[in-house]
Amino acid sequence: MSRYRIGFDIGGTFTDFALHDGETGALHVWKRLSTGSDPSVGALAGIDDLLRQVGVSMDEVGQAVHGTTIGANTVIERKGARTALLVTEGFRDLLIMQRPARYSTYDLWFDKHEPLVPRHHVVPVRERLAHDGAVVRELDENELRASLDGLRGTGIEAVAVSLLHSYAAGDNETRVGKLVSQLLPGVSVSLSHEVAPIIGEYERTSTTVVNAYIRPAFEHYLDSLQRALAERGFTGQFLVNQGNGGLTTPAEAAGLPIRALESGPAAGVSMAAWIGRQYGRGDLVAFDMGGTTAKACLVEGGEPTMERVFDVDQTLMRVGTGLPVVTPSVDLIEIGAGGGSIARVGLGIVEVGPESAGAEPGPVCYGNGGTRATVTDANVVLGYLNPDYFLGGRMSLDVGGARAAIGAQIGTPLDLDPGDAAWGVHEAVTSNMEHAIRAVSIERGRDPRDLTLVAFGGAGPTHATRLARNLGIGEVIFPAAAGIASAVGLLQAAPRVDLTRTFVSLVDDEGMAVRLRSELAELDAAVNQLLDNVTPGARRSAVYKADMQYVGQGHVIEVEVPRDTGDELAAALRERFEADYAAMYGYHYPGARAQVTSITVVGSAEPTAFDLPRNTATGRPGAAETRRVYFPELSGYVDCAVHRRDELSTGTRVEGPAVIEDGQCAILLLPGDAATVDDHRNVLATIDQHTDAPDAVDAAVPSTNGRG
Repeated sequence: MSRYRIGFDIGGTFTDFALHDGETGALHVWKRLSTGSDPSVGALAGIDDLLRQVGVSMDEVGQAVHGTTIGANTVIERKGARTALLVTEGFRDLLIMQRPARYSTYDLWFDKHEPLVPRHHVVPVRERLAHDGAVVRELDENELRASLDGLRGTGIEAVAVSLLHSYAAGDNETRVGKLVSQLLPGVSVSLSHEVAPIIGEYERTSTTVVNAYIRPAFEHYLDSLQRALAERGFTGQFLVNQGNGGLTTPAEAAGLPIRALESGPAAGVSMAAWIGRQYGRGDLVAFDMGGTTAKACLVEGGEPTMERVFDVDQTLMRVGTGLPVVTPSVDLIEIGAGGGSIARVGLGIVEVGPESAGAEPGPVCYGNGGTRATVTDANVVLGYLNPDYFLGGRMSLDVGGARAAIGAQIGTPLDLDPGDAAWGVHEAVTSNMEHAIRAVSIERGRDPRDLTLVAFGGAGPTHATRLARNLGIGEVIFPAAAGIASAVGLLQAAPRVDLTRTFVSLVDDEGMAVRLRSELAELDAAVNQLLDNVTPGARRSAVYKADMQYVGQGHVIEVEVPRDTGDELAAALRERFEADYAAMYGYHYPGARAQVTSITVVGSAEPTAFDLPRNTATGRPGAAETRRVYFPELSGYVDCAVHRRDELSTGTRVEGPAVIEDGQCAILLLPGDAATVDDHRNVLATIDQHTDAPDAVDAAVPSTNGRG
């Protein structure tokens, strides 16, 4: 492989870049505003800028790794392909009915998501399978041909096929798919037994529809991006990050784009978990706050917690309100709380988000035509951000404009001066993020006081110490290059494949163990074949998992399948299930029958060697400068020490109140906090839990219950 590798992650507000030199270990970083109309324009421009700055040509780059949110944005903006859905006759209203759960029980104007496929493009197919795959009614190909002829001239660009019980036997879907390709040439086809071969008709259908809806745009995007890189001289390997935190080929990502919906955020979580493992912090919360959203994920035992089903295009960022997608992904809580989140006054309090100013026009302080006050504007007014060193000095911030917007839109309605009004915005958005971290810790049975917080993203380090203090977290790690951590995370990610299939059997059924081993072996072989496409011959490992439940239950828990148990597999599996069940719920049912509902093989290959560069700064004990920074603990603005991170040598101790800034983010240390710089330029902060803001300030700023 060539000397250099580059990772680039496109976010809603900024696109981040990291170039790693495999010979010297140097890490070069870059950040620029995203281009909303065509994200690839900003990505390519940023790559050009970074390579030009370092003095490297594209043909010297051996690998490019990409994280993107284009799939999710396509769904959210409803800009996907004109899609048709083929379902078993009698199930035409599946997407309209959805699930009966209501996310807002007392909302009289509650309405569910409009389906991505309108009813007149849902085509019934005369066929029927039983739950075990047995044919109940043969596929009527003649009627199907007539139905497909009716789709001609409608502009259909993609077709999703989701037939009843196809997880048990995909033959009918395969036949339907071939007919679609014959009669509607050029149309993209997604089959549910290939996309999501699991029990759960609505979730399987929703996943297949989302895949079909975004697939043409995703294919076009990746194809255009690869051609543009090739035109610049790139001849290396191009990889795409997935929602499970692992890398795959662009061909696999284009065929199953749902696996890359959380591509960028997953890379940041992978980076946080990696940093935690370097310092023996296996249990932590990864906290990523960018320009548009904030994300939180629990990491346990050095590995991010995973989820099998997540929502895309949530209503007001509420769990359970979006379109369900069944694909392995890091278990993120995401809320509309970023630097560009818009602040306003509602019902006498400060409210922040989820609406964002994005990159265009952006916050008022960007000077690009933005008129609505945002979190970034508040942080500039508070002195947390250096207006002359934003993006390393490549972009100046308009402090006067931010102060005027905060004063007029927040201060005047609440009779507060701009400083106190800006603090109200900062505290409101911090409160919103506090709820998100509680959701991934306390609601999952973990006390946040026992966890470390790893903070990154362009805005995360500015809010992290306040968050940690509010939650009782005693330690915060700010990784080197925290402001572009997702791009760095792409460089240390490993190829990974998760394959799942339905497997329904009582644990004590005769022959269960033999069948289970056989089907796990089939999945393992398929996983290895896919890994060979990414990194042939690389050392790899695999984990076998099973979803299990007591008979009659509606929910499952994931259990690792014991290996090398000989004839005792069934007994060992039940023992592990009951132990995991008791750990989760506090009890188990010794006499109840247990069953397996699905199995999964997770395979991963050894990643390319990567480490953060050594800290070569000589440093100095004093601060480079001071500026006026707002701390409610100190009753307002005070002269505060400001340090440049790249000037702090290994072992340097910085005591709060202080700001440590670099070209991508600013770390805020509160009074009583202390931080130490390590030999890789990571900053480890100890959080003081005994310093409280004066009651007078709390009373003056009615924003602690700000909602978003």
